[in-house]
This record gives sequence, C-alpha cells and structure tokens, in this order.
Amino acid sequence: MRRLRSILVALLFLSAVYLYAWPSPTLFYAGVVLLHVAAGIWLAIAILFLPAVRKIFGNARLAKQAAGWGWLMGGSGLGLLLIFTGARRPLLPLLYVHIAACLIGVALLVAAWVGTRGWLADRVSTTVLRYGLVLLAAAGLAAGAWWVRTVPWQHAYRIQNPSLAPASMDGEGDGANGPFFPSSAQTADRGRIPANFFMESEACQRCHADIYAEWSGSAHHLSSFNNQWYRKSIEYMQDVAGVRPSKWCGGCHDPALLFSGMMDTPIRQIVNTPEAHAGLGCMMCHSVAAVKSTMGQGDFTLEYPALHRLATSKNPFVRRLHDFLVELNPEPHRRVFLKPFMRNQTAEFCSACHKVHLDVPVNHYRWIRGFNEYDNWQASGVSGQGARSFYYPPQPQNCADCHMPLVKSKDAGNVGGLVPSHRFPAANTALPFVEQDAEQLAEVKKFLEDQAVSVDIFAVSPEQEAAGTAAPVGGENGIPPRNELATTFAVGEEAEQASPAGPAPPAQPVTAPLSRAHAAVRRGDTVRVDVVVRTRKLGHFFPGGTVDAFDCWLEFGATDENGRTLFWSGAVADDGAGPVDPGAHFYRSLLLDAHGNPINKRNAWASRAVVYVHLIPPGAADTVRYRLRVPPEAGNHIHLTARLNYRKFSWWNTQFAFAGVRDPAQPHPAVTPDFDDGRFVFSGNTSSVSGKLKAIPRLPIVTLAQDAATLDVLPANAAAPEPRAVLDPSDWQRWNDYGIGLLLQGDLKGAEAAFVKITEMDPKNPDGWVNAGRARLQEGNLPAARQALERALALAPSLARAQFFYAKVLRDEGRYDEAATHLREVLAQYPRDRVAHNELGRILFLERRYTEAAQEFQATLAIDPEDLEANYNLMLCATGLGQAGRAAEFQRRYLRFKADESAQALIGPYLRAHPEDNLERQPIHEHTSGALAAGAGSRGAR
Repeated sequence: MRRLRSILVALLFLSAVYLYAWPSPTLFYAGVVLLHVAAGIWLAIAILFLPAVRKIFGNARLAKQAAGWGWLMGGSGLGLLLIFTGARRPLLPLLYVHIAACLIGVALLVAAWVGTRGWLADRVSTTVLRYGLVLLAAAGLAAGAWWVRTVPWQHAYRIQNPSLAPASMDGEGDGANGPFFPSSAQTADRGRIPANFFMESEACQRCHADIYAEWSGSAHHLSSFNNQWYRKSIEYMQDVAGVRPSKWCGGCHDPALLFSGMMDTPIRQIVNTPEAHAGLGCMMCHSVAAVKSTMGQGDFTLEYPALHRLATSKNPFVRRLHDFLVELNPEPHRRVFLKPFMRNQTAEFCSACHKVHLDVPVNHYRWIRGFNEYDNWQASGVSGQGARSFYYPPQPQNCADCHMPLVKSKDAGNVGGLVPSHRFPAANTALPFVEQDAEQLAEVKKFLEDQAVSVDIFAVSPEQEAAGTAAPVGGENGIPPRNELATTFAVGEEAEQASPAGPAPPAQPVTAPLSRAHAAVRRGDTVRVDVVVRTRKLGHFFPGGTVDAFDCWLEFGATDENGRTLFWSGAVADDGAGPVDPGAHFYRSLLLDAHGNPINKRNAWASRAVVYVHLIPPGAADTVRYRLRVPPEAGNHIHLTARLNYRKFSWWNTQFAFAGVRDPAQPHPAVTPDFDDGRFVFSGNTSSVSGKLKAIPRLPIVTLAQDAATLDVLPANAAAPEPRAVLDPSDWQRWNDYGIGLLLQGDLKGAEAAFVKITEMDPKNPDGWVNAGRARLQEGNLPAARQALERALALAPSLARAQFFYAKVLRDEGRYDEAATHLREVLAQYPRDRVAHNELGRILFLERRYTEAAQEFQATLAIDPEDLEANYNLMLCATGLGQAGRAAEFQRRYLRFKADESAQALIGPYLRAHPEDNLERQPIHEHTSGALAAGAGSRGAR
C-alpha cells in the first residue's frame, strides 16, 4: 500500500504539472485529465481519508510527514469538490487553492523524505533550511509552469503583416488553384471542412445560452442566403459573372458552403438547403486559428478542432463526457475558441472580414478597394494610433468596445456576470425587420440613436455671388478630387489631402451659433444656412460598411409659424416608403459600371468609376450648405429643422432584392461581367424570398440625430442684418466642428476664420491654433501657418498633431533636418501612424538617405502592406540604392494598387444626365429645396 501511495502521488504530481503547463485540446490531454481525476479519487478515498488517523498518527515515521499529508488531504478534498462544481471562471480561485495545497503537500513530503535520507537533518536549523529549499524549489517549479503555460501562448498567436503584399490576387490565400479562391481564406490542413461543423451552434447553447440567443438574431447569423439582400446579389453575380467569383464573398458570408465545397454549385440549386442558411455560426469566428495580415479579404486560417465530434455527438453520454471535461478544465476549450488575438488584437481580427478588395479574378479589371473599416480606424484618434485627429476619446477603443458591449449574463465564461454581446449591434435594421425580430430591431435602433453623430444648425449668412450651385462636370478644372481617384471608399484620417489647395476666396461673415445669436432675415432675401454633422462615437468613417447600398442623408426643412413649408430637402416619396429626394445631401459612395450605369445591385465587381464618396472620418465633421429663399409672404418666424436619416438598405436595392426581374420589354439587354445595360421591373414573386416577411418590406427610417433653430423675419425694406458671431468658450467645439467641415471640403478661408474664432474666445486652447495653422498650410500660406503652429507648440510642446503640421511647414520651407526632428517626436508618441512614417521617409529620400528612408516606408508597410505611397517610394529608394530587382517588386505593387485615372472618363455622360449627383460631387456646393408638393415625405414617416 505504501508503494501504491507513492506511485499515485508521483502520478498525480506529474500529470498536474503537464495539465497546468501544457493545456491542449487533444484526446491525449483529455485522457490525462480523466486519469488525474481517477488517481485523485483513489488516493483521496482509498488511501488518505479512510485510514488517515491510523496510518499517519499511529505510525511514528509517517507522523513526521503529517503536515504534508494534511496539505494533500485538504487539496484532495478541494479536488473532489471541483469534480462536482467544475473550474469555471468564478471558481478559478478554488482551483488554484487546490493546486497550491497539493503542491505544498508534495513539497513537505519530499522535504520529510530527503530528511530520512540524512540530508540537512542533523539539527533544527538545517531542517528549517531543508524545508525552505524544497518549498523554494516548488515555488520555482510553479513559476516555471506558469511561464510555459502563459508566455508562449500569448506570443504564438500574433497578427503581423508580411513585409511585401502579394503582387496579384493569385498570391493570396491558396492561390488560383486553391479550393476557396478568390477568397483568401484557408484551412490548417489545406483541405475541406464538413458543412455540419458550421451548423452546430446549438451545441454551444448548452453552456452559452444567453450568447446563443443574442447571436440568433444577429447580422452574423443572417449573413448568408437567409438574408434576401445577400441572396439576390449572389444569384445576380453568378448569373452575370459566374460561380467561381462568388467565392470571393463566401469566405466571410457562407462558410458552410465554401469550406465544404458546396459553393462550387450554382446557388439557385442549393439555396433552400440548411447549409445555405447557416450564416456565420459560432465555429466560423471561434475556430480561426490565425489571421495572416490586416489586408482583409478573409485572410484567415480555420482549424478543425480535434474534440469537435465529442461536443456535437448524438450520443448523450459522449456529449456529457465532453461537457464534464470542459467544465472541469476549461482552458483547452478556451484555447481552441478564444485565441489571444481575439482580445489583444481585436480590430486586426475583425479586419479579416471587414476590409476587402477586388481584383482580376473577381472583377475582370484590376485591384480596387472595397469597404474598409480597419484602416480608417487604425489611422484615427479612436485607435490611439493616429497622430493627426481632430478629437481623441478619453481611452483608445477597438471594434468590440462599441459592437460587443458587455451585457449581463450567467453563461459559462462570464466575468463578473458580464459577457460581450453577440447581437453585434451596428446599423442593420433591415434584417431584424424582415425577420420580425422586435428585440434585435430595438437593440439596433438604440445603438443608432445613441448620439454616435450629432447635427447642429450652426450658421446663417447672406447670399454670395460665388455660391455656385452649378459646377463643371468632372470636378474642379475637370480634375476629380484625389480620394475619388484612389478608392471607392475613403481610407484614413488624411482626408484633408483630398480637398483643393492653393489661394482661396475670402471667408464669408456668418451669424453663429444660431442657438445663441439672434438671427434675422428679410423677406425676399436669399440666405445660406450651414448645418454641421459630426461623428462623435464612431471608430470608422460615417457611415460604415457597404456604403453604396443604403440610404443615409441629411433632411433639412423650413416652415413658418403658420405651418407653411418654405424649404424641404431630403424628402422621401410615398409617405416615407419610396426613394429619397435625389437632391438631398447623401453620405454614401456612388459608383458606375463600365457603361456608366450606377452600381445599385451590390454588383461591386462591375465598379469602374467613382462619382463621389461622401463619408465623415471618425472625430471629424461635415458642413452642409442650404440656399434658402425667404418668400415675401413668409410669416414672422422661420423654424429650421435638420435630421440625419438612415435606411438600411436603399429603396432601389430593396425593390430589386425582393421583386426585381428583368423588364420583359427588353428581351436581350447587353449584359457582361463589366456592365449591365438592362432594365428591371419590381413585379417578381415574393412568396419564396428569404425571411419571415414575404413581401417587399417598407424598411424603417431611423433618425440618428436632429436639431432645430429659429430665424426672425424682417420686412423687405428693413436694413440688412449684420452678421454676428457670439463667442462663448463653451461653444469652442461647435466652432471647431464648423471649421473642420469647411476644411475637409476645401473652404480654407472659411475654415481658418472659424478656427481663429476659437483662438479669440480661448487663446490658451491649442486646438484653435493647430487647426488654423492646418488650414493656412493647405492654402500655402507658410508664414501664417508657422506662426499659428508655433503658438500651439508654445501652449502644448508635446502635442503630436501640432508637431506633425509644423514639420510639414518646415519641410515646405526646405528645412528638412528640423522637419525630421519633429516627425520623430510624433512617431515617438504614435509609432503606428503610417502618414507620419511616410512623411519622414519622404524627407529622408529628398536628402538621398535612401536606406533610412526605406526603413520608414517599410514601417508603413508593416501597418498597411497595400499603402500606395510607401510602395511607390520604396520603388524610388531601391532605384536610388541600385537595387533593380527590389525596385521592380515595389513597382509591381505600386501599379497594382494605383487607381485607374482614365476610368473617370466614364462619368461625364452620367453627370450630364444626373445634375443632382453632379452637384453632390463638388467638394463645395449648396442645396436648394426640392419640390414642395403637399403631403408626402419622410416627415412623420418614422
């Protein structure tokens, strides 16, 4: 019995070290867990507890080991308790007490045993030393086991970008011959995964019931062909472009189909199968074993867990055995389904699917950027990585902070009674509406209405001759803005570079803010009203997502006290159920196909030209101008209202998705993967559409933010009201927002005037000086820009954005070394600001310090391997260093990512036929009222 006892103690000790230090989701590990449990029960009951008094206290030799056996008895008792309670997070202290008690017990037994061999046993002091040394060794063993368990795990799963992006889409994922191409998604063994792996989320419900219920109504669950909008877009894509290109979507929308091979079949043949309606289940996100880059496009690797079949077995005994193992030792389960990057690099993890690009295998054209939430978050102040933002939150935030807020739950894995919400609240009101899921719809509306954006009717000013509601087709002097050439979506915080530079017309005096200034207008006059829309709680551009597919617009109206409507822009036809007034101010991307037809069927692969992109960066603003004519018969007061409205999806796209069929009057339209000249009518049968609602839905319109103001009306023969600015220090952000909106659209003098107002109301506020300097720099007024930025640096010497723009002034003055010094100070605070790296690299290049310059541009590529400027400049640096082969590699990337400027020739005919879109395309423009027909409109249609 003594020998057996020693063997069991040794077995338990060794198995405990293995189980703690090397948790792994394998059958062998699971077997060791069961062996440890069985051996522990045997030792505790058969050897320790029943004969404890007689064996230990009745034996002189064993009595010397009583302390050790006492600790082991206590630890064993806790072990027996853990068999019944499990070791979930709230009970982790109990587990660690069990481990500590047993470790101390073994250490004391070892110390007693070596004492019987005469080692350090001759007197009391050496005995104390012996016990101390053994306990110290045990502590060292525990620390080593902790290191082995923790440190390699945290560092083994890091998301890192390659030093060089692929030269073509064929270099992404498994390549052109891969089973999932053109998606970049891969599996760990390069093989397929059975469809049922992605369809067994109910197995997770056994321990995570709250999370499962939340997920059931989420957009993740409804990502596949259980989503009629997505279903129609893929059916249409396969009709006109073929089946294989649609796998580009499948990596992030249809895992059950793509990874099982079912997506090689035309979707119309399998659309009603359970696999086609599985969506993104638990296994899709939680079995991602690696994210290979932040280039998106499904750039992840999935791993099929070894114990999956136990969890989903139809045998109740096997399922219970699996659950018992997970409850007793959750760490292997956690390591399978919760990799470190999911918490430590959350945004990079999300980038795998929330950033995309298209290329030849998908669009038969070239590389273009699709939607991209990651890069504009990364470059912003919200991430804590961008040095140039106008505003910063108190603490950096990532995707989960907004889209997976903590909610109360008793699920396994809860921390303090909270788990991250798996409703993933965002902006999709359409899916819960057609699914008639009132709870999910309410959560999404609550999220949208939670002051993420604000609207401020800020200023009024007299009509200007140069107001320019008409504009040349094609942009300023026929040159389209830079950001419209580069991408179909805005991509970062450097949006000010897209607006015109050079001398600007004088600023127009305004009466503002309207909530403080007593503003008046005369009958018969025409005035400009400025409305400011600001992003407040967003980490990406507003709006986000597929911004070519939904309606987001600013509605502006004016009525007098008699109820007469004087102005209305942004009305919605059919009492709120129809299309939006085409003359409204939209926030969206308007794209054209190769024949100049609008991209309105989610046919992104056919995108060839950009008409305009209207998005607001995080922590920035947009200033919208309205030209209001005051009728002679107006009342004595004009009430202004502005509402920022959102409808997921656009009216046309919803009609097309649910009932769109080709016009029978056009039997043979010209249709290729590059364009579709066909017409559609909305008379299709809706009885078999996906979702509970079997009709074309009248989607809800959500008001994200709104504001109101009042103007007094003076007689026509009264003296013209003088512009009046009321400067209250508490309004500095309102003036700042107004200036930001003007700056980003290129009204540099107006922006400067607004920023100067901040310096007048609070000369100690560095933001006013920084932004005034920013506007002057963009205009080219270097002396004035330097003066303002030096004032900012005198107030806040370490302010990174002041350092950055001051460096640009110094660079333009040819003071390269001084500029580089300031940029290094910026990068010391924000080492992941890619624009700062590019600026420093360019200065070093101009000084012919090619090796140092290349290091800066490589630092940019570590952040974004597709950065156009870095690839271009690395081509130049390699040329300067005589590295022809390396220069050629970067040239290939530069030419891949460079926009096709010639595509802008496609937009001329479209703009001539659509004057409202031509107006909206201009960086600076004013909106006039739509038709004031009685009755219809979005007012009241909520």
